[in-house]
Amino acid sequence: MAKILIIDDERAIRSTLREILEYEDYTVEDIDNGIDGLEMIRKNDYDLVLCDIKMNRMDGMEVLTEGLTIKPDLPFIMISGHGTVETAVEASKKGAFDFISKPPDLNRLLITVRNALDRGSLVVETKTLKRRVSKVRPILGESQAILRIKETIDRVGPTDARVLVTGANGSGKELVARWLHEKSNRSNGPIIEVNCAAIPSELIESELFGHEKGSFTSAIKQRIGKFESASGGTLFLDEIGDMSQSAQAKVLRALQESKITRVGGEKEIDVDVRVVAATNKDLLKEIEAGNFRMDLYHRLSVILIHVPPLVERKDDIPLLTQSFLEEICSEYGMPTKKISEAALEEMKRLPWTGNIRELRNMVERLIILSDKTITDADVRAFANPSATAPPVAGDTAAAAPQTDYDSFTNFQEYKDYAEREYIKFKLEKNNWNVSKTADDIDIQRSHLYSKIEKFGLKRNE
Repeated sequence: MAKILIIDDERAIRSTLREILEYEDYTVEDIDNGIDGLEMIRKNDYDLVLCDIKMNRMDGMEVLTEGLTIKPDLPFIMISGHGTVETAVEASKKGAFDFISKPPDLNRLLITVRNALDRGSLVVETKTLKRRVSKVRPILGESQAILRIKETIDRVGPTDARVLVTGANGSGKELVARWLHEKSNRSNGPIIEVNCAAIPSELIESELFGHEKGSFTSAIKQRIGKFESASGGTLFLDEIGDMSQSAQAKVLRALQESKITRVGGEKEIDVDVRVVAATNKDLLKEIEAGNFRMDLYHRLSVILIHVPPLVERKDDIPLLTQSFLEEICSEYGMPTKKISEAALEEMKRLPWTGNIRELRNMVERLIILSDKTITDADVRAFANPSATAPPVAGDTAAAAPQTDYDSFTNFQEYKDYAEREYIKFKLEKNNWNVSKTADDIDIQRSHLYSKIEKFGLKRNE
């Protein structure tokens, strides 16, 4: 539900505007001066501000300028009883969404408010999309291990030195590789990723080096390999420890001579590639077991970067959690949920076998299943559905009927199920008052209607 702030020194205007907007199911707050209005903008999340221009203590134009400094994406509609074209133009130049004269025409007011709110939603969606397609996420953390990794990336990135990144699954090895590319002189070139564990051993050579038409049964046309595609940029060989012995020999030759030969071909092709490799295995043990070539290991590990598991840097959990809260709530189009200190301490006690990837999934689950503030009880009840820890005494959530988690084939299925049950519970609790439920769970009413339709919820269920 949209939240609107009215700043006007005329009580009658404030009361009229408030009555009109509340009738349209908007949440409205008002204040009679700009100074206090700015303080309210600092402390609260508003979707729109209606601001008078001529006021005591602070002029409306000053409020507009200061308000946009505090919240650059906050739409302002300026209102005045002394409206002129010059005033409207000045307000627009300063960043106002629109200008309305007093007394406001009801239809014009509601259309302008609706358009301003739609524009605000589009700004949020655009920022979310830009963040999704942005090249690289930041490496979050202030622990000594993460600070050392950042320092190493800054030093090594601008060189062409090959780097071997080690660490457990989900710890952030790919992120390190992407930052090495981003900090390099090759950042304008491509970064091509190959997951060596996901490609069958009989196809890995074709994937890396390409093949000529007719070189094997299904080779119906020539194919360019990843080494060629990454020329001028970076080739990221993820899970290098799972690469077959024959492919290892060819990769070694490519690194030694900067040349490759396509499968079924004879021509040598020059490639200009920086290789960054990653693995969750101990390659020295793999060498002892005869599964990995020692000469390739030394070629790849000019620089070694080890990414520690989350359990070894638990002090970074609050920072990571807050970042995921803001990111996921923004994607869902809802205000950022708060999390209590007790909840963060509870999260630090978890084993985090899935590392950062597991943490993000858990934060998303907590956002869906918790109320406005995530508590330690929420963490115990929802953070790890596979945990076998006994329920805490007095924890009503833990005493709820158990869900058959084996019935879900993936996390998205579980997430949809949990979201449906949560919305259904809140609707029934509020006697199917959609406006009250949307306010209760802190999402826009239109968003809630979409969820009701998506999950096929009906009142007689």
